[in-house]
Amino acid sequence: MRTSRTDLCRPRTRPAGADPDRPAAARARARAREAGVRRVSFGLRTALLAGLLLVAAFPVTAPVEALDAAARTPVSEKSYRSAKDALRTGMREYNAGDKEGAARALEYAADQGHALALWKLGRMYADGDGVPHDDLRAFEYFSRIADDSSDDGPDAPNSGVVASAFTALGTYFLDGIKGTYVRANPERAYDMFNYAASYFGDPNAQYNLARLYLDGTGVEADARQAARWFNLAAEKGHRPAQALLGDLLVNGLGGVPVQRARGLMWLSLARQGAEGRKEDWIVALYEKNWAAANESDRALAQSEVQTSGIGRRRR
Repeated sequence: MRTSRTDLCRPRTRPAGADPDRPAAARARARAREAGVRRVSFGLRTALLAGLLLVAAFPVTAPVEALDAAARTPVSEKSYRSAKDALRTGMREYNAGDKEGAARALEYAADQGHALALWKLGRMYADGDGVPHDDLRAFEYFSRIADDSSDDGPDAPNSGVVASAFTALGTYFLDGIKGTYVRANPERAYDMFNYAASYFGDPNAQYNLARLYLDGTGVEADARQAARWFNLAAEKGHRPAQALLGDLLVNGLGGVPVQRARGLMWLSLARQGAEGRKEDWIVALYEKNWAAANESDRALAQSEVQTSGIGRRRR
C-alpha cells in the first residue's frame, strides 16, 4: 500500500468563502501530508458524534451537476474511446437504471484517473448503490482523488470533487473501517476536514470540523471555534450547521456570546428546510428553543429571517 504523493504544503491563494486563518490552513496541509493519505477506499458513511449525525448532510452539488451534464452529452454505445466517453456512457446507463453497466463504464474511466468517475464509483460502493456495499473499496477511490488531484486549486473544475473526497476521508478516519487497515484516527480526521474547510471552503467539511471542535474529538474542545465554523457553513445554507449554531447562540454554550434573536433566526432557517425523519432533531431543537424564547426575540428573529436572504441561497 503506497503512501500518497499529495503535496499539501504548497502555498495557495485562499478562495472566497474559505476560512481566513491562513496559518491554520497551512498547518492542516502539512499535517495531512504527514498523515499520508493512503490509496484505499472511501465512502460517505454515517459517523455518530454526541448523538447527532456527523456526515456530509449538505448536498454535494458540484460533482452531481457535473455528472448530470456528462449524462446529457451523447456518446456512442460502448465506444469508450476516452475516459470522458466512458463517463458519459456510465452516467447515461446509471440514469437509465443499468447500474451494473454503469459501473463497468465508470471503472474504465476511473482506471484512467478521471476524477468524476472515481467520485461516482466511491459513492456507489459506499452506499451499496448497484454494487456490493464496500467501504474499503470506496475509501480507495476517494483516496485516489486526494492523491491524484494534489495540484488542483479551489477554482479548478474538479475542486468540488476533491473537497468532497477529503471530507469523506475524514468521516472514515473518525472511527476507521472495521476489519481493515483503516484505523480510527480522529487527529487525521481533523486534518482532512480542516484542509477541505480551510482551502476549499467546503460547507460539509466546515460543519464536520465544527463538530470536532464542539465535542473535543481530535482537537481540544472549543465552542467559539465551533461557532465560527458552523457560521461559515450556515451562511452557505447548511441546515445542520444552522441548527447547531442557533442553539449555541441562543444558550451561550461553551462561552459563546449569547445572541438569542440571531440564534432563533438560524434555527428558524434550519427548521424551514428540514427534510425527512433524518432531520427530525432539527425540528425538535427549534421547537425547544422557540418555546423558551420571549416574544421580543421571536419577532426580531422572524424579521431577520425575512431580510437575511440565506434561505434563498440554499442549494
